[in-house]
Amino acid sequence: MSQADTRPQPLYTVTELRAIEHAAMAALPPHTLMQRAGKAAAELAVELAGTASARILVVAGPGNNGGDAMLAASQLCEAGHDAHVLLYAAPSALRGDAALAYRHACERSVPFHLPATAAALFDEAWNLVLDGLFGIGLARSIDGELRDAILAINQLACPVLALDIPSGLDADTGMTVGADGVAVHASHTITFIGDKPGLHTGVARDHTGRIALADLGISPALFPQAQARLNTIESFARQLRVRRHASHKGSFGDVMILGGAAGMTGAPILGARAALHCGAGRVFIGFVGPGLSADSGQPELMCRDAASLDLSHGVVVAGPGMGDSRAAQDLLARALSTAAPLLLDADALNLIALEGGLAERLALRRAPGILTPHPLEAARLLGCAAADVQADRPAAARKLAARFNTVVVLKGSGTVIAHPDGTIAINPNGNPALATAGSGDVLAGIGGALLAQHWPAWEAALGAVWLHGAAADRVVAQGTGPIGLSASELIPVVRALLNELVNQLAGTKRDN
Repeated sequence: MSQADTRPQPLYTVTELRAIEHAAMAALPPHTLMQRAGKAAAELAVELAGTASARILVVAGPGNNGGDAMLAASQLCEAGHDAHVLLYAAPSALRGDAALAYRHACERSVPFHLPATAAALFDEAWNLVLDGLFGIGLARSIDGELRDAILAINQLACPVLALDIPSGLDADTGMTVGADGVAVHASHTITFIGDKPGLHTGVARDHTGRIALADLGISPALFPQAQARLNTIESFARQLRVRRHASHKGSFGDVMILGGAAGMTGAPILGARAALHCGAGRVFIGFVGPGLSADSGQPELMCRDAASLDLSHGVVVAGPGMGDSRAAQDLLARALSTAAPLLLDADALNLIALEGGLAERLALRRAPGILTPHPLEAARLLGCAAADVQADRPAAARKLAARFNTVVVLKGSGTVIAHPDGTIAINPNGNPALATAGSGDVLAGIGGALLAQHWPAWEAALGAVWLHGAAADRVVAQGTGPIGLSASELIPVVRALLNELVNQLAGTKRDN
């Protein structure tokens, strides 16, 4: 595992970033932050251009983001690169730092171009394009010639470096701004001051490319305690434990997977296999419908009629292929009435959305719990449309966690893990290979196994999501997928990753 996998990375909202910026500017000479941003952008641009004398097109907007871009262009020209600025603003309309950046660029003979020449410029060959149209202050859809500029940038074959955030993307939500919004597809993003939630969830991962952070030398004392962070190994590392020789299967807990209505027996089997391979001591499958007497591919699993299971001990994972029958409802009600740690997925969530009594029981529980909805299941629980959930994934996850007083894993690109106290983590790994049937069942089984091994619900959710995503990344890196990956292929890779982390921890302790 690389060091980058373990560092904590706070995420800041636009409101928090504005406050940090304001406090920093009050203690620095005028224009300092923009100068630092322009310098950082120019340095990365030189690295990405890949040649000593690169042709670089800098697309600048009317605000401070455009000012950053113009200062970067000045530095690139001074360094011997052929940098041109396509300015989407009347120079007389520029204000503050942006106006100063324009004068600075003109004094250094940076060539400027009007929007009327944009089509011809975009047809030329460039080594790199800098996107400095809009930063984190964008509040409405981009239209007209600015929209055309973004669409043109997205057609270019060269690398695109976005400054602070790809133009058109919401820094808090990770969605494009406006109902018919567009955003730049960047190959790289250099973000300033602090990292943002909107760079890591929603549609963002299709727009941001590789992300670099330039804190602009702002004092750490000016940064508040963040309510959001990236999910890294450090987030759950304290729960990783080397197993004692003097242990037995009872040391690692029981997991009971409840599901498997008629025609859906595969779902709980996937969850159970994942739980077994992630270290649970014993794993039971409680079939709601006609089930199997044994899993021939994994005979260690114990198959039962769900009604016969004692749910008062161990960890219950309810929902994979559970269906919506009366038997399923009764089984879920029984699970909610216990003090056992509980992970609810799939049909269990749909039943809670349909039955107010079940929802009330869930909200009143005090035992550890995790919900793992995809956006449509989250929408059913919140009584809204899936589009509303996706419009602000961090807010939706927080709302669910508060409503049901439990940890919530809102699945999707940039999975959001929310604690009832409002803290969130956004998972940075994983890829489209996870968009396959059974992937969520595997995640549920991983989470159940970690709960059974006495991980708190928050760390169990963080660990399960990280391992799930990292397994998908490894499988794809090894040449399988993302197209056609099957969920069962993730399970042995998750086991390998979990053992690597524990062995790494053991080695670190020996070194210390």
